[in-house]
Amino acid sequence: QVQLVESGGGLVQPGGSLTLSCAASGSIRSIGTMGWYRQAPGKERELVADITAGGRTNYGDSAEGRFTITRNNAKNTVYLQMNSLEPEDTAVYYCYANAVLWVDGSSWSSPDKYWGQGTHVTVSS
Repeated sequence: QVQLVESGGGLVQPGGSLTLSCAASGSIRSIGTMGWYRQAPGKERELVADITAGGRTNYGDSAEGRFTITRNNAKNTVYLQMNSLEPEDTAVYYCYANAVLWVDGSSWSSPDKYWGQGTHVTVSS
């Protein structure tokens, strides 16, 4: 199994910054792309950003130019640095990881997407 634990959410004023972290642990053989989605009340979940194991990044329209995604492969951790936050950024932020798991000592699973429990980000004065 895989556990993804997010941290760093909270309340911030407009124009402020937050950094989210998401650490994956468990019977992990390898992790490919990791990333962040968010879901605001009454809206669909949308991609914020993702990053491949090799460091190639991709950003959603709302994040381009304001957010930066990075990762530490040795720690199986992905980060989201969010700057110039706006009230429209208020949402629950979910991290995910495409991971291959050890089934036993010599075999492994097919890649699958695993999700964190979500962390709340509120941008308000």
